[in-house]
Amino acid sequence: QAVIDWQKRLHEKGWIAPNWPVEYGGTGWDATKQFIYESERASAGVRDVVPFGLKMVGPVIYHFGTQEQKDRFLPAILTSDEWWCQGYSEPGSGSDLASLQTKAVLDGDDYVVNGAKIWTTYAQHADWIFCLVRTSSEGKKQEGITFLLIDMKSPGIKVNPIVSIDNHHSLNEVEFNEVRVPVANRIGEQDKGWTYAKALLAHERTSIAGVADSKRHLATIREYAAREVNGGKALLADPLFQTRLSDIEIELMALEFTELRVLASVAVGGAPGAESSMLKIRGTEIQQSLQALEMEVAAYYQGVLPNDLSPEQLGHAFGSRARQSFMYGRAATIYGGSNEVQKNIIAKAVLGL
Repeated sequence: QAVIDWQKRLHEKGWIAPNWPVEYGGTGWDATKQFIYESERASAGVRDVVPFGLKMVGPVIYHFGTQEQKDRFLPAILTSDEWWCQGYSEPGSGSDLASLQTKAVLDGDDYVVNGAKIWTTYAQHADWIFCLVRTSSEGKKQEGITFLLIDMKSPGIKVNPIVSIDNHHSLNEVEFNEVRVPVANRIGEQDKGWTYAKALLAHERTSIAGVADSKRHLATIREYAAREVNGGKALLADPLFQTRLSDIEIELMALEFTELRVLASVAVGGAPGAESSMLKIRGTEIQQSLQALEMEVAAYYQGVLPNDLSPEQLGHAFGSRARQSFMYGRAATIYGGSNEVQKNIIAKAVLGL
């Protein structure tokens, strides 16, 4: 409920969709203003929006959807009255997304969908799911894929929870058994869904880099590592710890400049290309390095705290959230396209291999 309330407050302020054009209810901010907004948001320690509607399917709808689809879906995304989840990965198709096998067969004015999606975040709360389905097996595997918008209340949909290593339920498997989807809920042309998915993924990978949030995370780690507790030295006084923290900070600064180059290209009409893969790789590696340092800080102060003072009393870095962040963060180099796949994209697009 806190997430819903926060997003509704952003909508009332007019800041819910910094990346959307004014004509669709966004701010109309250019790439530079969006960067400034995200930096200030993270610096203030304020949560980001849930991305599936606002940062993923929303832009796909206003770029490639019909006017009827824009009128039907975009307002409810902006107001957070309808929530979305992403139906991409399958039990047998993860990093090799184009090998997906969830099938959609045209039957009159409907598609009949059968198959399953997995690692579907917040499917248990979603009203809609945007799905890649196979409508043809001819040609290359990237061909014959169609982009559908599916009502999660449709008969034949079953959501199976997946409890992750941090003991939380955000992931799910979604089964489709003879699910009927109106043709009117297809984005663009049949068999051309890969084109729309690539546009979405490029922007998703840029967002996953999380430069602004990593800067905030680094500042938080430095703040807690500087504490002197129970007569002991602060962890920040350790030259080796200082070096590791500084190394990550330098890498983060370099990544920020790369992000600015991408934004400069977008500002003049370009689109995120192989650079988005570079951002995704380094951004998620830096996130994991920061999570490891945060756990080290927690372990250090756990050893010097008096018995009557719990780690949680010292703040975020010493509580269970640090542990959860570390465990959940192992997936960062996998979702949005694994880092190994991103390296292949760079090798092909940049090096011509």
